[in-house]
Amino acid sequence: QVQLVESGGGLVQPGGSLRLSCAASGSSFRFYAMGWYRQAPGKQRELIAGITSAGSTYYTDSVKGRFTNSRDNAKNTVYLQMNSLKPEDTAVYYCAAEKYGSSLLVRPDYWGQGTQVTVSS
Repeated sequence: QVQLVESGGGLVQPGGSLRLSCAASGSSFRFYAMGWYRQAPGKQRELIAGITSAGSTYYTDSVKGRFTNSRDNAKNTVYLQMNSLKPEDTAVYYCAAEKYGSSLLVRPDYWGQGTQVTVSS
């Protein structure tokens, strides 16, 4: 069993930055692909970034060049650095884990509880 706990959400002005963290329990973190999904009101949850155990990354087009997904296997933590934030980035952000998965995390095994990100002036 893996537990994922996100932190770092909040309210930020357009153009600002936030860094989300997702801490994972357990000793097999390094075998998991990790991903970040988000769900805006009235919309489906979507994968926006993923990273494999080897460090290969995926980004959806809307966040390319603005968001950076990274992991620290020694700390069992994955990060999402979000720069140049836009109002349309407002959503609940979820961390997910898939054992031996690709950067697209087609079937996550575990989910975090979510953290709200609001981009507004």
